[in-house]
Amino acid sequence: MRERQTERQRRSAREFEAFVAGAGGRLLHAATLLTGEPPEHNDRARRLLTAALARTYAHWDPERGEDPYDRTRQELAARFASTAWRHHRHRDRATGVLARLTPQERLVLVLRLYEGVAEEQVAALIGLPSERVRVICTRAIATMRSGPAGPRHPAPRATAEGVS
Repeated sequence: MRERQTERQRRSAREFEAFVAGAGGRLLHAATLLTGEPPEHNDRARRLLTAALARTYAHWDPERGEDPYDRTRQELAARFASTAWRHHRHRDRATGVLARLTPQERLVLVLRLYEGVAEEQVAALIGLPSERVRVICTRAIATMRSGPAGPRHPAPRATAEGVS
């Protein structure tokens, strides 16, 4: 009995290693986008992904039929959301492509556009109404389209008629 359990554990470990080898790069990229770090200096993203993968491995049971990628992505999003205040504090030092966005905007944008998760699923995952997720995504896209040098919230302009 013990030998069969040990063989099952080894097979399970090999399957998990194969999963990480196949999906690790994409998951790391998603984590890097979430943290707003540049790819060459993504220490927080690596820690975030390692924690998410550890949790996935702790619940790894390929016989249940769960999608390990989906489970890891959910864990990654949940861990990011629960620690977003730390990432927001470092936002001024972040130089990644999504660094100008708030952590919530990055989370919604990465899940919706990079990962292709449906709006309703994102809403359920982060505990917001679908309409709010749609607004956050639209605002994040507008911020990204405004150009790299543009301010996040432009100051009102003074004109001869008053403030506009």
